[in-house]
Amino acid sequence: MPSTTTAGRPKHSICVYCGSASGSDPAYLAAAQTLGRSMAAAGLGLVYGGGGIGLMGEVARAVRENGGYVLGVIPAFLQAREVHFKGASEMIVTADMHERKMLMFERADAFVALPGGIGTLEELIEQMTWAQLGRHGKPIIIADVLKFWRPLLTLLGHMETEEFLRKPFLDNGARTLYEVVTDAATIVPKIQSMLKTVPAGAGEDITGRF
Repeated sequence: MPSTTTAGRPKHSICVYCGSASGSDPAYLAAAQTLGRSMAAAGLGLVYGGGGIGLMGEVARAVRENGGYVLGVIPAFLQAREVHFKGASEMIVTADMHERKMLMFERADAFVALPGGIGTLEELIEQMTWAQLGRHGKPIIIADVLKFWRPLLTLLGHMETEEFLRKPFLDNGARTLYEVVTDAATIVPKIQSMLKTVPAGAGEDITGRF
């Protein structure tokens, strides 16, 4: 089991959902690197799935190489299938996926979805669902690098048009359910701005869900 070190935890952390693959375009890796460097420079910790390859590994390395804090959370059954990031500040092995997702939620103050596969999509949609139901108010950022998430955004718009999805607002329109950015360099400033409007206890209602 990887070591777990808690010294030096930052005040705020961002949970980043992204692929364990690198994708077909170098711009995806560049976005992960930019995000990681920006987080470290701003003193924001990384909470993520613990992988050491693909975009997951790239964002983790960028955070650590620039003096930031990295928390990896990986279920035991994936340890044999995925290469975990050996340079993490803290690595937690969970019993299953439910525990993993709950812990990642609890340790994060905001969520960012970089490009990824089915797992990334599932994690993003879960946080959006919980937010729509009013179970948390933590910022959610969709990083639409090279218009990667445009098909999903089109689908969400279609759901809204067909009246299967309420307009994406919480708190009576004071705060949007999620934000979309196209430039990775703008993610951290956007989250810092959004965190200023998050009420105390914004994530407490989800505790004990599983």
